[in-house]
Amino acid sequence: MATTVLIVDDHATFRASARMLLESEGFEVVGEASDGGSAIEQSATLAPDLIVLDVQLPDIDGFEVASRVTRTEGAPAVILVSSRDGDDFGPLVRASGASGFVAKADLSGESLRALLDA
Repeated sequence: MATTVLIVDDHATFRASARMLLESEGFEVVGEASDGGSAIEQSATLAPDLIVLDVQLPDIDGFEVASRVTRTEGAPAVILVSSRDGDDFGPLVRASGASGFVAKADLSGESLRALLDA
């Protein structure tokens, strides 16, 4: 069974690239959102298994979005992404309830599965 994914990033180019990459690696992308508010709404309506969530969004930052969506029953896993290095965010990632962090340049099905299986 494919893992369903919601991709959240304010850059349409990244969302399109991530969609193509993840779909080619067996994930089923069920939605995209360009800001935190939309991500929270779509998480509730689409019920994805996983949210790939940008740290920097125009309204609510990714850490707060992760905190909100992971505290509900049956919550999706959240993996935060950024063009910045993960060392910049260490304690914030853990405190947000996210399953981990992947630099955008390192995004792959393998990197996501490794965090989900950890």
